[in-house]
Amino acid sequence: MRWQVALLVTCKGGVRTAAEEESAQVIRELVEEELGGVLREERVVPDERIEIQAALIEIADYYRPHLVLTIGGSGVGPRDHVPEATMLVVDRIVPGMAEAMRRTAMRRMPEAMLHRGVCGIRGGTLIINLPGDPHGVHEHFSAILGTLPAALAAVSAAAPAVEEAEGGDG
Repeated sequence: MRWQVALLVTCKGGVRTAAEEESAQVIRELVEEELGGVLREERVVPDERIEIQAALIEIADYYRPHLVLTIGGSGVGPRDHVPEATMLVVDRIVPGMAEAMRRTAMRRMPEAMLHRGVCGIRGGTLIINLPGDPHGVHEHFSAILGTLPAALAAVSAAAPAVEEAEGGDG
């Protein structure tokens, strides 16, 4: 199966820097070459919580990718709002994936413990927060790559049952 993937990049003023563009390229390569997926949607938003939330909701609910990856905005800086925005839009969290990413990255760089990224599920979409720098993106994504296909299969398989259950209530 070719996994459908969307990328959401958060940056100051909604304009990418060279590092953010390099991080996006790392994601494109990892998704296509390592995961066997295809990047169907790519969006850049300012690092404002309400705009991040709106973009995550629209991407997950309208485009319905298997996976949404976010880049940036997950550190401890005053403008890092991605984890909070993600928590407000997901139905359930997947803490083990975020823990695995941080644990793996901390082996090389102790500062990785400051990455506050979360992983969660909205409908049939898995949302994963990644750091903004290219090395961090690669290291965090690689830490979960082996488990990602099983996670995506489980999340997408459960989605129709959730929709049917919701549809039957009304």
